[in-house]
Order: sequence, then C-alpha cells, then structure tokens
Amino acid sequence: MNVFQNSGLGSNNWNRRRTRDSRDSNGTIVAITDKQTKSLLRERDSKIAALEKEVIGLKNKISNLSKEQAMLTGGQRKGKKGLTPYGNTVRVSVSKCSSKRRQLLAERARMGRNASISTQAILNSLPDEHSSKEVLINRIQDMFRSPNEHVGYLKSEQFAKDLLKLNKKVKTILEDEPRCVFLQSPAYVFGDIHGNLEDLHFFSDNIWNLGMALTAGNFVFLGDYVDRGMSCLEVVAYLLAMKLMLPQKVFLLRGNHETRDVNGWEEHYGARSFIYQCRERFGDDLGYKVWETTNSTFDRMPLAAVIDQDIFCVHGGIPRPVSDPSAEGGRIKDILNVDKVAGINPPYEHEDDDYQQVASDCIWSDPASEHQESSTVDRKTGYGDSLRGGGAICFGHKAVTNFLQQQGFSYIMRAHEAHAEGVAVSKGARVFTVFSTSKDHNQGNNAMAGCILIDFEKMQVINRSPAYRNQYVHRRDSVSLAMLSENEIAERVKLGLIEGNSGEEEEEEMEGEYEEEEWEEFDEDEMNTSREELDGSSNEEDEEYVFDERRKSSVEPSRTTASPPGSTHDNHEFDVEASGVTAKKIDFSGVDSGRRKKRDKGNFTTITEEDEADEDDEESTVNGDDMECFDESENHEPGASTTMSPAMKKFSL
Repeated sequence: MNVFQNSGLGSNNWNRRRTRDSRDSNGTIVAITDKQTKSLLRERDSKIAALEKEVIGLKNKISNLSKEQAMLTGGQRKGKKGLTPYGNTVRVSVSKCSSKRRQLLAERARMGRNASISTQAILNSLPDEHSSKEVLINRIQDMFRSPNEHVGYLKSEQFAKDLLKLNKKVKTILEDEPRCVFLQSPAYVFGDIHGNLEDLHFFSDNIWNLGMALTAGNFVFLGDYVDRGMSCLEVVAYLLAMKLMLPQKVFLLRGNHETRDVNGWEEHYGARSFIYQCRERFGDDLGYKVWETTNSTFDRMPLAAVIDQDIFCVHGGIPRPVSDPSAEGGRIKDILNVDKVAGINPPYEHEDDDYQQVASDCIWSDPASEHQESSTVDRKTGYGDSLRGGGAICFGHKAVTNFLQQQGFSYIMRAHEAHAEGVAVSKGARVFTVFSTSKDHNQGNNAMAGCILIDFEKMQVINRSPAYRNQYVHRRDSVSLAMLSENEIAERVKLGLIEGNSGEEEEEEMEGEYEEEEWEEFDEDEMNTSREELDGSSNEEDEEYVFDERRKSSVEPSRTTASPPGSTHDNHEFDVEASGVTAKKIDFSGVDSGRRKKRDKGNFTTITEEDEADEDDEESTVNGDDMECFDESENHEPGASTTMSPAMKKFSL
C-alpha cells in the first residue's frame, strides 16, 4: 500500500533544531544568537526534510513497481506449494425435492490408498492444518445442503456454540482485511440475501454446485445478510463458514442491516428481525450473546471492494469525500481510513465523525431518481437528500461521473434496493443494482433473484426464474407435507423451510418440544462444552470498545423508510406525512466543485442506447430488447404477471 501521509516531518526538524539551540554537547543550555549560524541550521534542516520526502517518494515508486511486476508475472511465488493428504471425490446424487434432480457432490477423501509404502508414508506425514476447523465447517455445510433433515440441530445449543466459534475465528480474518479489498476477476457479485436460504440454495446449486473451493473465481457478497427473511441464522452461519474455509476467495462486505440499530429493531421487523430469531431460537441470554457476537463480527467487515481496478463494489453507494478527492487515493483512501472496528449505527466513541460519515454513505446511500436529479440534487456536487430520510443521501449523474473519473473506474456495483428483475442498471449504464433475494420485498410471485459474473472483459447477469424449484416446500397442501405432523410443519415454517400463506408464519405457535437430532460427528470436547466455557468464549477483546450514547449516527435508521417512497420495494409502510418525520436537510453550502463532494466518468461501450435513453435511464435494461422494462412506479402485488426467464438465464452485457 502506498504511503499517503508525510505528517511529522516538519515537527521532527523543529524538535531537532530546538534541541541544538538549547543544549551544547555536554548538556549545558546555551543560546545561539548568531543570525548566520541560525540561517545555516535552517538551510540544513530544509535539505534534510527534502531528502526525507524524496526517500518516501522512492519507496512509493518501489512499491508500485513491485505490484506491477507481480501482476505481469502472475504474482510472486512464495515458497513451495502446499500439499494436503486429502482430495475431493465427485459423485452423482439425487436431490431430495420432488423433482428428484441429479446433482454433483464433492466429498473430501484421503489420497494415495494404492500408493507405495514410501509415498504413503510421505502423505501420512503431511500436516492437516484444517482438521481442527473442518468438523465445524462440515457440520454447517451439511445443514445447508439439507436443512429439513437438521431441524433439531438448528434449534439446539450446539448450533449456538458453532455460531460463536465461527464468529471468533472469522473476526480475526476480517480484522486483517482493509476496509476496501482489492481482487481480480473472475468474480461473482451478489446483492441482498436477507435471510433467504432458498435463493442462496439456487446459487449454490447452479454456480458452485461442487463447492466454492472447486469453483473458479472469487465470491463477493454486498451485505444485508439478515432481517426480513426467516433463515437469518442459517445464512450467516453458511457465509461465515465459507469465509473461514476460503478467506482469500470469499469476501463479505457490510450492509446497513449489519448494524445493531437495524438488526436489533425488533419493534419494527418483529419475527423477521435478526435479534428476535436469535432469542427465539436460543433463549434470551444465549440468543442475545449470539446476536451481539455476530454484530461484533459485522463491525469488522470491509465496506467496499474493487475488482480489476475497474469496478467499485459497495452495498449502498459512493461516499462523499472528506479530503481532497483529486489527491492520491481519492475516495478509496477515505474508505481505507475508516476504523478497523466501526459500529456506525450506533458509533463507538473512538470513531471519527468524518469517517463515520464515509461508512454511513457506503451502506445507506441510493442513486437519485429522475425527479431528484432535476429538483433536489446539488448540481455542483451531485449529492442530495435521499427520500429514505433520516440523514441518508442520494447520488446523481454528476457524483457518479466525478467518482469514476477521479478513481479511474468504469462501473459501480451496489445492492440496497429491491428489483423484480434481480439486476437493474441506471446512471447511463454505469451503476448496477444487484438484488439476490426474490422474497419479502413486495415484488410479487414472479420476482427474480440475480447476481453478476465479472469475467475479465465480460459481465454476465444470472437470474433465478420464478419457475425454478428446489428442495423447499411452497404449498401447505403439498404431498411433501403429508407425512408431517402439525408441530413439524409449524417448526419448518418458523425456520423458513416451508412457504406458508401470507401472515401465517407469525401467527402459528409451535406446541410441544422438538426431538434433538443426534450428531455422530460431534467430538467429545464439543459435546462436553459447559455453559461456563461457552460464556467464557465471549469477546473479551471488545471490552475496550465503548458506544457513544450521546453521539448521533450520520444516518438514523428509525427515521428512514426501507427504500425511497413510491418504489416497488418500499415495504416499511412508512407514512411520512402522518408521522410528521421529514428528511434531514444536508448542507452543501460549504462545498465547492473541486474539494468536497464529487465523482466522475465511465463508458458502457457494449450497450447500444436508444435515443430516449436519457428518459429511461432509471429503468432496468438487463432483460433484453424482447422484454418489457420494469416500471418502478408500479407496485407488483403477489400473483402479478411479469415476464419469466429460464432457470439460469444469462445476459452478456
């Protein structure tokens, strides 16, 4: 990383000069009154400062040349490639859903069964570095593959222990990552998941069906893993397990729902809030511990990612600059300077106000609508008040152009807003909005979940068709439920494994106790973990971080709507006029076009725009010429008719 700051040079020279002026070689205090001597000392100090700056500049050049050389040569090889005594055996299996689809599964198996004695001895001597964590990861993967068979585990204390262990291990990995991570394509980019295990299964079945480890490319998740859906704990457990297993391949960015003020808002989200599901699943004490420990991990998640030094990925949008955006590093430098541990909503005492604003902008902002572009967006900066209210901002064409030009990027990929097509394009086809859940956002039964594959010079959209079905049950009268009791059905509804009728999930109460499932894989140490040991595994290192109760966040979640009012995903049902809450006005008066809040550039040469492209700029264009654009002013109720795509429909952009 380049050295950005030269602070301290002037102060060091002044201290050296003051020391020379005040003491002689024996330590006796003397005074230098000769003007010529003082002038010579000042001249020498200035030469020293110039040389120090030159040294720093040379170090930066060496660092840049080293990175360029590494990219040209494919990276520097550090030592010998590691060998593991285990391989992956691929077998054909039959899915457990009613369609009985054939699928491929990869299983870990020991190599060299028919090897010679000497080779076998070498394989046996190889250290298995991952054995300690593989039991934990395998247990989570087994649950993810067939959650219906692990209902007992999902309600057990063992699942809570596994979540606490996962958070403790992943937390250290996230702390070592910068606030903006840099990676190469190929890469898959996913938007909001919101506790929707079913759509996550679709991507697993069709994108990494042999597992992420055996799938080429990186995986970037843009945040909002919890709330709204009924399987928040399962989604978090699976993604954290993947991060633990593949820390250099799986990247988890932070969304606005990865903050305590939002995922702890039980009064608003009810049974669909993350904190409710933790407490309902594990009890008040252990449930709160799981919730707080997971949020401690969220505090350490990166805010942004850059793919191929060309595509900026973030949950909400581009932040306003806190330093000169034209300086080296620009807005990326601002993001890198955000604290390694940031509460955001609410903030910790140690968080700087300016960089707390940067973090808030990254997870809360939205692209400006056409109406906002012409009315409320500041023409100098390109920013304005978001219709969400609560202090959130929106960014327009000017902000996008300035940001892309200053950073040398071409596109912005973000999440944060629901779209029935899964992926939408705006701002002159330079801003992509990715949404990876098709449920719980009032998009209707024909909504799709999408992701984007960035494959060097090509980008492809992958959508889940509404007609696609997997192992999840969608009808209460399905034959799949014929052999289940009412209690078993209610239990699966609570876990999000059965799609009940509207409103039934929250009205049904489970009667009786569930039977704990036996796990032969549990080792004795894990099975005998006492409550005291569990309590002792809390985040002792987090005790130094204290929330600032007197300080307000840049964005106040309780004063926001779920999405800009009038959009199809505004499911907060928040009546601004009735509540008397108005959007917080942002003061841009002290901002000039060159220093405080800008962004730029980006060409989308592979899309041919029609003459009326400016008028349709805010509408999705990813479904092709033969499909109707999604009308954002229309509310698609369940059962509404929309154009359906194949189960795996890919579009080359």
